[in-house]
Amino acid sequence: MEHTRFLANSELAVMFKRHSRSATNHCSWKCGITAMMQRRPSESGIRTFAESKYKAHTSASRPLLLSRQIHTDIDTIDSMVLSINLSPEGFPPLPHIRSDDTRRQVYTHRSFYARPKDVFEDPPDDPAPDNETLEHLGDSVLGLSVTGLIRQTYRNLRVGPATKMRALVVGNATLADISLHYGLPQRLRVHPAQAITLRSSPNVQADIFEAYVGGLYVDQGLPVVQTWLNNLLRPYVVEAYRIVRNQHILPPAPAPVERQPSSPGSSTGSGNLSNGTPPPAAATMGHLSLFNQHMQQTNTVVEWRYDNVRGEGTRTTPIWKVHAMIGNDCLASGQGNTKRMAKNEAAKEGLSKMGVVIPEIQV
Repeated sequence: MEHTRFLANSELAVMFKRHSRSATNHCSWKCGITAMMQRRPSESGIRTFAESKYKAHTSASRPLLLSRQIHTDIDTIDSMVLSINLSPEGFPPLPHIRSDDTRRQVYTHRSFYARPKDVFEDPPDDPAPDNETLEHLGDSVLGLSVTGLIRQTYRNLRVGPATKMRALVVGNATLADISLHYGLPQRLRVHPAQAITLRSSPNVQADIFEAYVGGLYVDQGLPVVQTWLNNLLRPYVVEAYRIVRNQHILPPAPAPVERQPSSPGSSTGSGNLSNGTPPPAAATMGHLSLFNQHMQQTNTVVEWRYDNVRGEGTRTTPIWKVHAMIGNDCLASGQGNTKRMAKNEAAKEGLSKMGVVIPEIQV
């Protein structure tokens, strides 16, 4: 018996070692363990060993698979260029950095001095002369400025869509395109052996733009940087809004109206929350409840059938398609980025086909 258990455990260990090399083989690994346990159902020690190994394997593989999906989404956004039809004259002029030392550092790539990479901290009397520090600073200043511009232009936008818009505007592909318009890569000081490769890299082109933002911030402060970036990036914010709005299956919006930040005591919406009066409900909500009431009054059974696929959406913004079926007949169809929104759109179409008049809400 002990000899049998030893052989079984050894066989399972070899199987686990073979399948643990891939994070996507946990299904075949589980099938192998199941077959092993079926051949020796009386060996409780083998079952315990197999289950513990499978749990450890799957718990380690799930974060890896999730990490791969997240990185895939980030890479997709980062490689997307916002198409803005602007002539070179349409770009605001590049602000001048007055400090010669700061300007020289902005245009100095790390390869120019070829300093070691694994240094924790530079000595006080010999700081790094390349633009990586300014690039790191400019990345934060750019994110702050774009976030403020989005909130200023689309005041009622929720955080989720605003985050997607910001990712599109500050993505490497978009920043590299802006950097080329200003001719920044041509001024970059790099190692001669890597000049062509580095100046043609979209990542390096985006990095030098962020370094310039950081250098301008150090040289003249945040107000000057924000004034320049607001004039430069406003068309990009509008285009990002159009793309994200289209992902949510919404009709085109009117031209945005820039608003100044409101004072703390001013009203920020159509409702007066200070006296307990809520804002009026949108006229497009509540169709599903009204639709269900009519179905119950006529004793009609409705079956909601979803398509097998999620439509043309992305991983982060799926598009659900649903059909309201009465028997074998489709009464109405709808789609939305959630199941409830899709059913609400289908209910709206169904009410219209049934001749139900929905009164407009007076705002």
